[in-house]
Parts: sequence; C-alpha cells; structure tokens
Amino acid sequence: MGHPRRRARFLMIAICCVFSLFAVQLLRIQGVESSAVSAAALGSRTQKVTIPAQRGDIVDTDGVVLADSVDRRNVTGDPLAMAEYHKTVNGKRTQVGLSGAAADLAPLLGVKAADLLDVLNKAAAKDSRFTYLAKDIAPTQWRSIESLGIPGVFSERTVRREYPQGTSTAPLVGWVNSDGKPGGGIEQLFNSALDGKPGLHVYERARDGSPIASGEGTDEPAVPGQSVKLTIDNDLQWYAQNILAQRVQETDGLSGDVVVLDVKTGKVRAAASYPSFDPSNMRSADGYLQLRPFTEVYEPGSTSKVITMAAALEQGVVTPTTPVTVPPTLERAGRPFRDSSPHGTLNLTTAGVLAQSSNIGTVLIGEKFSPEVFRQYASKFGLGQTTGVGFPGESRGIMAPASQWKGDQRYTVLFGQGLAGTAIQQASVFQTIANGGVRQPVQLLEGIDDGDGGWEKPADDRTPQRVIQTDTASQLTRMMQSVVGEGGTATQAAVPGYQVAGKTSTAQRYDSELGRYDGTTASFIGYAPANDPRYVVAVTVQRPRKGTYGGAVAGPVFSKVMSFALQQARIPRPPAAPGPTR
Repeated sequence: MGHPRRRARFLMIAICCVFSLFAVQLLRIQGVESSAVSAAALGSRTQKVTIPAQRGDIVDTDGVVLADSVDRRNVTGDPLAMAEYHKTVNGKRTQVGLSGAAADLAPLLGVKAADLLDVLNKAAAKDSRFTYLAKDIAPTQWRSIESLGIPGVFSERTVRREYPQGTSTAPLVGWVNSDGKPGGGIEQLFNSALDGKPGLHVYERARDGSPIASGEGTDEPAVPGQSVKLTIDNDLQWYAQNILAQRVQETDGLSGDVVVLDVKTGKVRAAASYPSFDPSNMRSADGYLQLRPFTEVYEPGSTSKVITMAAALEQGVVTPTTPVTVPPTLERAGRPFRDSSPHGTLNLTTAGVLAQSSNIGTVLIGEKFSPEVFRQYASKFGLGQTTGVGFPGESRGIMAPASQWKGDQRYTVLFGQGLAGTAIQQASVFQTIANGGVRQPVQLLEGIDDGDGGWEKPADDRTPQRVIQTDTASQLTRMMQSVVGEGGTATQAAVPGYQVAGKTSTAQRYDSELGRYDGTTASFIGYAPANDPRYVVAVTVQRPRKGTYGGAVAGPVFSKVMSFALQQARIPRPPAAPGPTR
C-alpha cells in the first residue's frame, strides 16, 4: 500500500466503485423506479382542494326566497412565504415582510394590524405554513386582497347559508350548522334534494405555496343542490308570526303557534311558532328550536268537542236541536264534573252545548255512544297519527286504545282532556269539517326543482279520506257559527264582513317539568267564510298569565290572521242581508 502506483490503483478502483454505485442508483431512479419516484415527487407538489356545492334554495309558493346560499371566502396565510413580501417604498423596492403584510391586510379584513401580525408570528414560531387570517368574507373583499400580490396569501372557497326572512320562518325552515349539516325543519326534511355534491380541484404548487401555472391539474366541478318550493305564503307567514309574538307578549304567555290551512287542498299556508330564533346566528339561539305546530304535544281541550259532536250526529243519537238538560254538576266515575263558570240548571240544545262549550253537556251527549266509537272517529280525524309530511320531530300525539282508558278518562276525552295532540292535527280536524267531511292530507311541498325550469312533486300515496257525511259537516258548521255570534264564547274571533265557524278551548296545561298541571292552553280554531270555507286558522297560546280563556286570548289573533288571509286572497264579502221593507 505504501507504493505510489499501488495507492493510485487502489484509489482508482475505489472511485470506480463509488461511481458504479451512483450509476446503479441513477439507473434505478430513472429506469426501474422512475414512475414511482415521479409519482412521489408529484404527490409532494400536489394540492387537493374541495369545492363546496351550492345548496339549493328554499322558496315559498310564489318563489320568495326563504333560504339561499352565497359564495364566501376564507383567507389563509403562509408565514414563511409572506416574510418575503416586497413592495415599493419611497421609490425603492423594499422587503417589508410579515409586518408590512399585516399592515396592508388589516384595513381590508377589518382587524388591527397588531392582532394580525400576532397571528402570523405565532404560526411562524411553530414553523407552520398555514394559518387562517379571516373567515367568511365576501368575494369582492378577496379580490382586493389578492390585488396586493402578497406571497403566501390564498383563499378557500366556502358557502354561507342565508335566511332573508329571519325569525319569521326560522322554526319552519330550520338551519344549517357550520359543518354544512342541516339542523332541523325543511333543511333537514329535504336535505337529500337540497344538498349538492362537492367538487375537487387538484393542482401543483411551488415551494411558496403558489400554483404552478404549467403544472398538472384536474377539476371535478361541484353539482349544486335542487331548490325546494313550499306551500307557505311568505306574507301570510310573516303576518301570523308577528301577530302571534305580539299576543304572547301581551298575555305574558309561555309560547304560541298559528297554523293556516287551505280547506280544499290541505296546503299549509302558514306555520308560525313563537318564541323563534335567528337561523343566521345559531350561537345565540336558545330554548325550543323546533316547529311547535308539528312537534309540541298538548291536551287540546274544548276544540276536540267537535269530534264528540260529529260522532253523536253521525251515530244518530242527537240532532242539533235535541234538548239537553245541563245540571250545575255531574257525578261520573266517582268525581264531579263542572263547567268553566258556575251555573244553575240549563236547558240547552246540542248546538247550545257546543256554543257555550259545556263540559257537562258534552259528557251527557258523548256517553250515548261507546268509548270505542269516539276513538274510531278521533282516529279518522287524524288524532294519534302523524300527518305523513315527515316533518322532523313530528309527534303522533297521545291517544291510548279505549280499552286502556282508566277512571274518568272515558269522560274527559269527550271534551279534550286525557288525550294529546299537535296544532297541525287540530287544524286538520277543522279542515275536514270545513271541506264537507273529507280530510285532505296535509301538504307542505309544492315541488322540487326538476332542472328544466319546472317543479316536480314526489309521489305521495296519501289520499283524501271521507270522515263524516256532508250533512253532518254542514250541521257542525251551523252549530259553530253560533260560537262566534252573540252569546257565544268567542265574539272576539269575529271577522268583520265574513261569517266564521269555530270553537274555543281553555284546557288545563300539563307541565312535564313540574309533573303536574300548571296554567292553561288557550286556543281558537275556525274557518271562513262559513258558507264556502277557504281557510282554517288555528291559534294556540300556552300558559298565558294575563288572560285565561281561549276566546279572549286566542280569538283576536284568529280574527286578524283570518282577515289578512281572506283579503290577500281577494275573497269577496258576502252581500249584506236586505233590510225589512216598509
């Protein structure tokens, strides 16, 4: 080894071995494993960005937007790239770095430069190449930011759900969470149609994160969701919501709801629920967020007396003029029954029992047929079952089989205590009577966007059902007209210029939190014009502290909402009856 020639030969051999190893490695990389190595290199440069899909709109029956989606941007920053920010200062190209970037961005983002710089410095200290600088900004704001040319500043496309009608439709329409998931209402009910399919943008990026213009890239466009058209009339919904809110506040009530149904079609024209919330700011939402007419269950009270009367008339055990002697109290099932106000012995007719909402008179009529008969009619009217609309959280109510009724329940169900239902069920009962005895399925959907400018309604196997005969419905209508007339229990529900048929209710309200009855459920349900009904309006106020009875508490809301609905639909007032001739 000490010989110079031997050392030279050894070094030459060693060098050849080293170069041979490089050659073998180069052959492996560029030949045998070229595809894998190329793919790995491409993968390290490739960025995948999800393109959010535009969610379909929710509109009312006239196309008024109740919910829509708008493009927004999230602004992101790469502190390492932003540190290389250069701009012209006093005519000289100068590196201003993170502090200069923060100073230029702050006015456009509406934040303090010091706060923005603090965010960037914290990210840089962690060697992070990604941090959010702002979220949910308008595309026009982003274009102003982009024009600054700050390296490492990018945007993510996002979509924000907006609700132009605010609190007036919130429980009905529902909301979308920050993760894009529906949180209730129509948003949840029709999510499969409303929710689009996200797209994917794939591109190559340089070391500073900017896209390589000549690099490979692919785009899979997002597929927008379908719009949904409801039967709701936005103007009527807004009016009902505001009148309801005002009345609940005036009576110091706990909550309330209003339902407006089209008599001939069963379409829901308004479904108001108070208290409400702001669907654009769910962090401030508090309390009950669901649509009460479909989800809140309560004992309806006297509005259910129309079922008892319908069954009695259909069974032929009474007529509207059948005399009914109503004593001051009535002993049944080991307890005394009383009416809402003390009285002596009253000589009424069947129609008079309904007009004065006598519990005792209703029991005397209802015990003329079996408990099973009453339950059969209640079921045919829709109690104890959902509407079939599929509304999230909808309740079927509580109505046990007649064989399971205990104690005085056989009698209390006749006047609406001992069973429970929803406001939409109660409204449907009156729709059936107003429609000549035919129950129309409740409708909430007009159609789903078919992509060709039209609306397609999914198949629906629900069909109209005859519940009572036309003559029975007509008799009940005439009987309920006296409820609103002089001497009835709901003179405040009268609608000037129109004949109204309806029924009051003042039911004991069961409080599940207290485990006992507390306060009342005050309601009025009716329809108009009585001679040719167009709308049913059902009004319920829970636990009013200033006021008790349904006629006084709920009647005024009915009067205003029904008057608005009839005038909006241009329903003519019937001509006044001619005066006496001389």
